[in-house]
Amino acid sequence: MLLVLKTVDAVILHHRIDVCQCVWQTVAMTSATPIAADASKGCCTPAGPALSGQEAARTATVFKAMGDPTRVRLLSLIAAGQEGEACVCDLTDPVGLSQGTVSHHLRILAEAGLVVREQRGKWAYYSVVRPALDAAAAALRAF
Repeated sequence: MLLVLKTVDAVILHHRIDVCQCVWQTVAMTSATPIAADASKGCCTPAGPALSGQEAARTATVFKAMGDPTRVRLLSLIAAGQEGEACVCDLTDPVGLSQGTVSHHLRILAEAGLVVREQRGKWAYYSVVRPALDAAAAALRAF
């Protein structure tokens, strides 16, 4: 709702109505100035090429996987591990979750292409896929 006041004492106004909730108008509006737009041209032209449908879906999958704080923490822990990899057994304590829950989060990261899994005996080791992280960063910079 827009409140337009024309003749009100400013002192009274200040005490009764918050200044942010009031529009002070001292001169009546005469007419609106029409803005003419060329219909043959768009309102603006894109600065660069937009993502295709497939690229948008892929990017959304990556960002959805990184939309959970636990998964972001797991990515950070893996990247900080020796030689850029970590065993599932070393990831459960830092995030305070069970091995099954950590494996679930790692599976989602793997499906998004952010980590790769390597089985060594009974333990799974994960490493970060740097090009996938670089592509996600590039997608953010493109906006």
